[in-house]
Amino acid sequence: MRVLGVDPGLTRCGLGAVEGRPGAPLSLVAVGVVRTPADDDIGSRLVAIEAGIEHWLDEVKPDSVAVERVFAQHNTRTVMGTAQASAVAIVCAARRGLPVTLHTPSEVKAAITGSGTADKKQIGAMVTRLLRLSATPKPADAADALALAICHVWRSGAQNRMAEALARARAGKGAGR
Repeated sequence: MRVLGVDPGLTRCGLGAVEGRPGAPLSLVAVGVVRTPADDDIGSRLVAIEAGIEHWLDEVKPDSVAVERVFAQHNTRTVMGTAQASAVAIVCAARRGLPVTLHTPSEVKAAITGSGTADKKQIGAMVTRLLRLSATPKPADAADALALAICHVWRSGAQNRMAEALARARAGKGAGR
């Protein structure tokens, strides 16, 4: 499975792709950020983010996309920009028929480090270790995008097993009628 992780943001939108399956070592496909100038108008910034994500989708050819779920913060302006960048990523993936999954920051932190309260340094260190990299991806948005992709690969295995178990249970109930 190849997953593109998106850490949405207006100034820096982190993008990271990994390939692998649950229970097996993962490999880095690509990592980076799409940057937009803070003094550009919102429309120009969102168009630039869309173009960047579309380019990544063309290059990486993921099977699915994992996006950080926007959570409430005290700074409404930051939340709005993050939500807008998140929506652009979701639309780009949906336009191509790619499945999109949203993961909360605490889900990602717990999956990667074992603690839902891990800091950026801990996330970067674990991403570096898990992908067997020689250096931590910079900036932190890039490492966070890889963490999202890793989390998705690992969680999708459990989610797929649960869906299969539910399907078997439903089929078993229907057979007894």
